[in-house]
Amino acid sequence: MTTRHDLATVVQTFLDGSEVEWEAGARAGEFVVTLPGEKKLRTVVSLVAGGDLSVSAFVIRNPDENHEAFYRTLLRRNLRLPGLAYAVDGTGDVYVTGRVPASGVDDDQLDQLLGVVLEAADAPFNELLALGFLSSMRKEWEWRVSRGESLRNLEAFRSILQREGDPPPEQAH
Repeated sequence: MTTRHDLATVVQTFLDGSEVEWEAGARAGEFVVTLPGEKKLRTVVSLVAGGDLSVSAFVIRNPDENHEAFYRTLLRRNLRLPGLAYAVDGTGDVYVTGRVPASGVDDDQLDQLLGVVLEAADAPFNELLALGFLSSMRKEWEWRVSRGESLRNLEAFRSILQREGDPPPEQAH
């Protein structure tokens, strides 16, 4: 039988040998891991070694609009998530969560688990932003264009935000 201490040791040994950034969390047996993303700058993951290993990562805040399509997208993606699921907290913020039996936790399982968490948080991020925050993004785009501000952080959405007369895409320096 794997104890909490044994499970925490397996997790810490894996994290120490990996190239991911991590620190001890506030709770006993908690490891806070920061994973770099492509669409989402970073995903912060909480791993808690207890009777089993619980995992939780913030994905995106409660959408401003288009709730039905937003949550339908997440529910459809749940069908493809091995061992994890999207969940919503009391404020409507979205997380990806799951539990892994302590007996199944090893380096390969931890590597796969963190990969699935990162994919679940990063891959749909731009789609979720466009579904749940398009009006806010349009206002931000228009404000930036009117003031001659950089559009760099909105470039991924140019095709749905740009209007005739807007400046061309910014060149990377």
